[in-house]
Amino acid sequence: MPLMNLIISLIVVGVLLWLINTYIPMDRKIKSILNVVVVIAVVLWLLSAFGVLGSLNNVRIG
Repeated sequence: MPLMNLIISLIVVGVLLWLINTYIPMDRKIKSILNVVVVIAVVLWLLSAFGVLGSLNNVRIG
């Protein structure tokens, strides 16, 4: 995946999360859970995009 697509995707996700946090009335706990889920999903997506997550599948313990 080209770097420009990654940057645009991160900007879009960030703006959408900001819009949800700003304009949709929700309890503070629900917003924090939503933020954590989105951040974890983006980190896993980035690790997969850079090939770090794919190489961890070959590691065996034991």
